[in-house]
Amino acid sequence: MLFAFFLFGSNLSAQEGWELGGWIGTSNYFGDLNTTFSLQEAGLAAGVIARYNFNTRISMKLTGNYLRVAGTDANSDNTFERTRNLSFRSDVWDGSFNFEFNFLNYVHGSSDEFFTPYLFAGFSIFQYDPTTELDGVTYELRAFGTEGQFRGEEYSTVSGGLNYGVGFKIDLSYRWSVNIQLSGRKIFTDFLDDVSGVYPDFNDLESLRGDIAVALSDRSIGEEGVSIAQEGRQRGNGRKNDSYATLGVGIVYYFGSLKCPPISR
Repeated sequence: MLFAFFLFGSNLSAQEGWELGGWIGTSNYFGDLNTTFSLQEAGLAAGVIARYNFNTRISMKLTGNYLRVAGTDANSDNTFERTRNLSFRSDVWDGSFNFEFNFLNYVHGSSDEFFTPYLFAGFSIFQYDPTTELDGVTYELRAFGTEGQFRGEEYSTVSGGLNYGVGFKIDLSYRWSVNIQLSGRKIFTDFLDDVSGVYPDFNDLESLRGDIAVALSDRSIGEEGVSIAQEGRQRGNGRKNDSYATLGVGIVYYFGSLKCPPISR
């Protein structure tokens, strides 16, 4: 009811129209290879923005985004994680749809209502493909079934998620404005980092995928060089999906025009 009031209520002065632009910033991954929410592996993020303003408070936004995420056990303070010694990176292509709510009336070109903080929420669809390096060679991890996945039963590299966040808009002029935004993704997969379950049977893995698959699955460096990996032993935490976040600054151009509300009779 509240959303419908803001979207369709005639008491709000309307400023309908499209905004188009782009943004650039940083991205961070959180999951099995970054359990402490470290920001040490921040990556590049960028994208394009298309926003439609329904009025001065409510807008709809579509974004197409690229980001690089990465994680490594080497950054962990946890003894088991450092000994596990896994790492990954992935290029993520993300398409998002959001509704935004401005805390203040936001009117392009106004001398008084030219800025506002805002909240947003929506959903995303994204493509990813985790990789890692072994002896100077980069491998796509999904193809090696590092947790014993059978051929044809590998996890999908397309997934979705819920996104949410906060931002701040401010005009530079009637047409141009700056957006600063912090966005989080609660995604529907735990394989963004290729780590989720338990160590496989390495004899089966070797016969199915080869010795490189075994080397990628178990990179542990236990005491005196003894591996900690055993069939069925925890490799990751499958009870909690991965996530990622972006922080960026965008420039957008406004194509619409100010419309005054009808006079009440």
